[in-house]
Amino acid sequence: MKRYLITIFAVLILLTGCAGAATSADYAMEESFAAAPAMEMVEVESMDDSAARSTTGSSVEAAQQERLVIKNADLSITVDDPEKKIAAISALADSMGGHVVSSNTYQSYADSGARVPEGNITIRVPSEKMDAALEQIKENAEEVNSENVSGEDVTDKYVDLQSRLKAKKAAEEKMLEIMAQATTTEETLAVYSQLQIIQSDIEVLTGQINYYERSAAMSSISVNVIATEKSKPIEIGGWKLGETASSAVQNLIDYLQGFVRFLINFIIFILPVLITLFLPFYLVFLGIRAIVRKRRAKKVAKEKVE
Repeated sequence: MKRYLITIFAVLILLTGCAGAATSADYAMEESFAAAPAMEMVEVESMDDSAARSTTGSSVEAAQQERLVIKNADLSITVDDPEKKIAAISALADSMGGHVVSSNTYQSYADSGARVPEGNITIRVPSEKMDAALEQIKENAEEVNSENVSGEDVTDKYVDLQSRLKAKKAAEEKMLEIMAQATTTEETLAVYSQLQIIQSDIEVLTGQINYYERSAAMSSISVNVIATEKSKPIEIGGWKLGETASSAVQNLIDYLQGFVRFLINFIIFILPVLITLFLPFYLVFLGIRAIVRKRRAKKVAKEKVE
């Protein structure tokens, strides 16, 4: 039993002791598995040397790995018929081998008061087709209000996850060998509990790797579609009422903001200062008034006696 526990703890120390900092423990663990007998304690090389070699190995792998970049785009366009454009974008995603993530249409109001449709749609297309998809989405649009394309290089993270997954799988195989050679129930349970931890880590790492692969393979494009009628200001005899109304609303907002700032400054700063300055004078005034009233009362009482 003692041998089993020593072997298990050696595996765990090499596997998880430095996993958060780098993949050095994973490489050291693989080397110890290759050199060690199934049921005996082994001597492992120093962690510093292992860390240096594993870090170098990961760097080489990252350099050799084809760059893994997650590309996404956000658009805002103005069109005559938003509902028709959203349907066309959905069909575009299908034709390119992608799919629609979400789609939403709703009614909004133009400056004239008329109800106009508006909406947004998010699609995923193969990353190599993202530029072509953007061009087709902008085609026939009245105006492109905004466009933002972003990219995130996750190659280093991806290579690191693969290295850690490889080490975890090697540890899983070793644990299965140890469990197969266990002779008592206690030994089997001790190995099995640690095996479950390793298998859970494998599932997490596999999920992260799959996420990066899917995100890099399929680019996300989010499009906000606005009706042309909504963006046009009301115009009567050359006078754009929409611009006048917008200016008036902005002026009102500026006034309210200034008034609120004044109230806050008055209550928090000006009022306490005024109270501090005038309170002593007010107390002196109350004292003088009390003395005057007292003397006046004595004078009146004296006159009544006489």
